[in-house]
Amino acid sequence: MTHLDDWPALAELADRYGVSREYWDWQGRHVPVPVPTVQAVLGALGVEATTEESVHAALADLDEGPWRRMVPVVTVARAGRPVDVLAHVPHGDLLQVEVRTEEGDLVAATQVTHDVEPRQVGGVLTGEARFALPADLPTGYHTVLGRSGGRTQEGLLVVAPDRLELPDALAGQVWGLMTQLYSVRSRQSWGIGDFGDLAGLARWGADLGADFVLVNPLHAAEPVPPVEDSPYLPTSRRFLNPIYVRVADLPEVADLDEAARARIDAYAADLTTDAALLDRQSAYAAKLAALDLVHDVARSPEREAAFAAFREEEGEGLRQFAVWCALAEHYAGQEWPADLQDPAADEVAELARTLADRVDFFTWLQWVSDQQLADAQAAARGAGMSIGLITDLAVGVHPSGAEVWTLGPALARGVSVGAPPDAFNQIGQNWSQPPWRPDVLAELGYAPYRAVLRAALRHAGGLRIDHVMGLFRLWCIPDGAAPAQGAYLRYDHEAMVSILLLEAQRAGAFVVGEDLGVVEPFVRDYLADRGVLGTSILWFEVDDGQPRPPETWRELCLATVSTHDLPPTAGYLLGEHVRLRESLGLLTRPLEEELAVSEREREVFLEELRRRGLLAADAGEQETVEALHALLSVAPSRLLGVMVSDLVGDRRTQNQPGTHREYPNWQVPLSGPDGSPLLLEDLPGSERARRLAATLDLGKP
Repeated sequence: MTHLDDWPALAELADRYGVSREYWDWQGRHVPVPVPTVQAVLGALGVEATTEESVHAALADLDEGPWRRMVPVVTVARAGRPVDVLAHVPHGDLLQVEVRTEEGDLVAATQVTHDVEPRQVGGVLTGEARFALPADLPTGYHTVLGRSGGRTQEGLLVVAPDRLELPDALAGQVWGLMTQLYSVRSRQSWGIGDFGDLAGLARWGADLGADFVLVNPLHAAEPVPPVEDSPYLPTSRRFLNPIYVRVADLPEVADLDEAARARIDAYAADLTTDAALLDRQSAYAAKLAALDLVHDVARSPEREAAFAAFREEEGEGLRQFAVWCALAEHYAGQEWPADLQDPAADEVAELARTLADRVDFFTWLQWVSDQQLADAQAAARGAGMSIGLITDLAVGVHPSGAEVWTLGPALARGVSVGAPPDAFNQIGQNWSQPPWRPDVLAELGYAPYRAVLRAALRHAGGLRIDHVMGLFRLWCIPDGAAPAQGAYLRYDHEAMVSILLLEAQRAGAFVVGEDLGVVEPFVRDYLADRGVLGTSILWFEVDDGQPRPPETWRELCLATVSTHDLPPTAGYLLGEHVRLRESLGLLTRPLEEELAVSEREREVFLEELRRRGLLAADAGEQETVEALHALLSVAPSRLLGVMVSDLVGDRRTQNQPGTHREYPNWQVPLSGPDGSPLLLEDLPGSERARRLAATLDLGKP
C-alpha cells in the first residue's frame, strides 16, 4: 500500500506519534505523505510499522503506556490555572497523590470524580483516578508523588508562566545590531571575530544608540580542526565554541615565560585579515596551540576556585562533553572503536583516565569561554545597552557530534531535519541534523532541552530561537531520501514552549522566535499569547504583491530589513540572491523569469518609499538602504534589527540556504562596498553607519 487512506491503522499510529500524513506546500498545494516515508519516520522513533500486526501491536502499546505508570512522567501546567493528572494503581488499591515543590514543601492533590472502567494491564486489573493539582503553585520544576501500597512513583511537574512578561528594556521600541560574530574582526583577534571583538562591537553600537547585539549561535564545534564552518551545525548546543576566546585577555598570559609569549606572538603573526574568505582551520589550530600553553600555567587560588566552581555547577554534562572532546582529538580522522560508542562504558572511563590532562584542557576551554562571554555581556551593559547580547539557538546538532554521543536515544536516528521546498529554495533543504525524539525527551523530563536553554540564556538579555516552528514540528527526511520526500514530526508544543518561558523568566530574558517560512496558522497567535516575539523581514511583508504598511506590523516582533540568509540590503537591491541561486542550480524557473519577479517585488517597496517621501527619484544605493530602514522604523515592533553589513555597505552573502560546498557559507568576512575586508577599528569612523543609524529615529514619537 502506498497511500495511508488504504491503511487506517497506520494512519492512526502516525497521528498518535505526531507524524504527518499530509501537508500544504509553499504554493498552497495539498501533498499526501507516502506510506514508506511515514514508516521510516516511525522507525526513527523506535516504532516497527511495516506489517498490519506490528502496527496493531504498536497501537496497543500506546494504549497501555499511561496505565503502566502510577503518575504521568511529565505534567505541564500554567501558573494560576488548574491542571489534573490521571493516576493508575491495581483496581481497589488506595492511592495518595501530592506535589513536592522545588522548595521541598508537600501539597496534597484532591481526587475528583472520574468514572472509567478498570482494564487489564500486564495481567493486572488496573484502575484510573483523576487528581486535581493545586492551581496556586509557584512557577518551577516540581514533583508529582504517587503513593500506594508501600510503592512510590515520581513524575515531573512543570509550572510555567502563562505569559512571559517583557523586561523594562522593551517597554518601548529599541533597535540594535545583528551580526555573524566570526566575520567582525579586529587587529587583536586572530583572523576570526572573538569575544573581545563582541565587546568592542557592543561599545560601538551603544555609541550609535543601539541597545542590543544579536549574534549567530556560539555553540561548540569540533574540538580540533577541521571544524564545521556553519554555526548552525554545532557539535553541542549546551557548550561554547572556544574559537571565540581571545588569548591575550586570559590573566595567565601575563605569567608565561618569555619563550612561551614569543611562541604565542608567532602563532598570531601567521594569521591574516586580508584574505577574501575566513580560514577557521588555521585560526583555530593556532589558537589551540596557544591555549595549550596558557592552560599549563599555574592559576591563582581565586582563579582555581572559580574553575572548580564552574566544574561543579556544570556537573556530569560538562565532564561527558570534555571526555568526548578528548576522544575526538585522540581519534582525529579515525573511526572510534565500537566499545567507545557508549559514554557509560568502562572502556570510555579507562581511556578518559589516560587522557585526563586533555579532558581537563577541554573543560578549562569551556570555563574561559564562558567567562569571556560573560565579560562581553558586561561590556555591552556597561556601555549603556539596555539589553546587551541576544544569543541564537540553532535548530539541531551535527549527526556525529558530542550531543549525539552524550544524549544517545534522546535524538532520533535514521532521519534528518530540514525544510520542504519553498520560494527561496525550491528543491527543499536537508540540514543533516537528528531531531529530538519527543517520547524519550518526555521520559527524561526534558532535562537535555532544559540544559540547552539554560546555557543559551546564561549571559544574554534575550534569546533568538532559530526556526521556532521546531518547537511545534520538524520536517524529517529519511536517510537517503530527497529533501522534498519528508514528513513533519510533531512535538508537545505546550511543554516545549512552557519550559522555554520558564527558563527565560528565570534568566530575566525575553525570547524571539524566527517564524519565517511555512508556518501553521495558529503558531504565531499561540506564541504571541505566550509573550514570545516573532520575526518580520521587510521584503516578506506583502499582501497580494503589495507592501504591508509597517504601521500594521506586529508589535511583539523583531523587525528587520534583511537576514543572514539573504544578501545584505545593497546586494539584495541588485538581485544578487537570484543570480547566486541560479549559479548553484537552486532555481526551478528560468533565470530571466526569476529576475523579473524579484525586480517587481523590490520595485513595489521602492515605490512605497517614494510615495511616503522617503526616497528621491534619483536616489543612490546608500540613500535607498537608509530609506528602507526609515520605513522599518515606522513599525510598532518592539525590536528593530540592523545588519552590521548594512551599516557598512557590505554586499556579500553570508549564507545561501540549501548549499553545502557549492558556496562558501559562513566564511565571508565583514567587508566594505568595494569588497575589501573591514576591521572593527574601521567602524567608529564610518559616516555611512552613523547616517543609517540615525534613520531609525524617524517615525518615533
